Amino acid sequence: MAASAVCLLLAGCTSLVAGQGRPAMTLADTQVAAYPGGQAHTRDTVDYPESPPVGGEHDAAWADCTGTVYDAPIRRENAVHSLEHGAVWVTYDPDLAGAADVETLTGLVTGRPGLMLSPYPGQGVAVSLQAWDHQLRVDDAGDPRVAEFAELLVFNPETTPEPGATCENPFFLPDRPLPA
Repeated sequence: MAASAVCLLLAGCTSLVAGQGRPAMTLADTQVAAYPGGQAHTRDTVDYPESPPVGGEHDAAWADCTGTVYDAPIRRENAVHSLEHGAVWVTYDPDLAGAADVETLTGLVTGRPGLMLSPYPGQGVAVSLQAWDHQLRVDDAGDPRVAEFAELLVFNPETTPEPGATCENPFFLPDRPLPA
């Protein structure tokens, strides 16, 4: 099984990314960054300028992003690797998002390839969506831009540095302790 995990990791990504993501048409209030292709893998904690992050150095293992709903925060460095593969990471602040918001987001993400959902305490807004180089922050999960952002940016070949890489990672352990 360990050999399978190594093969899966190697098949999904190299140590440096050769692809080049480019900003796409964006929705109102989408913030766009400019992370170049070729981001290195690291085991270290990364100090990202955005919270939640939208690109940069990341862990070699990506978070499973096959419509996965995490009920606890996931490590940022793993999530950023998923963004590199073309995923959209939907996050909510448990102190600001209500039960109806979480239910709406869960319905959007569950079982949908290229999406993942997790709580992200302290993000300062009820809901935030991240794709490589793109972030949209909203106060309500019912905002129509939430679904539009996901539709526009999941596996978008114009913005994904590593198009065609898998989002499946059954070996990802979401309960791995987060760095302090």
